[in-house]
Amino acid sequence: MKQSTLLMVIGSIVLLVVAGVFVMNMQKDTSMVKSTDMTPATAVMETDQKVMNNKTIVDVAVEAGNFTTLVAAVKAAGLVETLSGAGPFTVFAPTDEAFAKLPAGTVEALLKDKDKLSKILTYHVVAGKVMAKDVAGMTSAKTVEGSEVDVKVENGKVMINDATVTTADIEASNGVIHVIDTVLMPQ
Repeated sequence: MKQSTLLMVIGSIVLLVVAGVFVMNMQKDTSMVKSTDMTPATAVMETDQKVMNNKTIVDVAVEAGNFTTLVAAVKAAGLVETLSGAGPFTVFAPTDEAFAKLPAGTVEALLKDKDKLSKILTYHVVAGKVMAKDVAGMTSAKTVEGSEVDVKVENGKVMINDATVTTADIEASNGVIHVIDTVLMPQ
């Protein structure tokens, strides 16, 4: 009995040592995470596709931490299920700073007007997965809302209407996010 107990204790210690070495190696391995331009307007964590394969656009936006207003708006408009669906979708995602540039009271008023909010949010979504490399020959893109957004490259920067894409190609399981610095408003 004492010998079997001793073997179990030794086995447990070996298992703990192996697990500890594994965890320490994972902490040293930062190859899975690459930070992009870390200005406040574009502070986004971008991870390799291996990590994002099981995360939807909504999951990625929630985890990024700088889309809290956008996520709240998506919830208020009842679009979480849609943007968590199969897609693929391309989302031009305004940061919290982009929403802060709107006139005072605008966000609060939109959160109370589900139809108008839904129209504005779907104006930020294009059906399909449009990566930054695909923009080269585009002049416009039709949004899920039904209108088109202008697409252009100025001084090496991609513009969607008057918004600048600050971080491109954040991939999710059901599409891609391009971070923008201005909230898009349909005409």
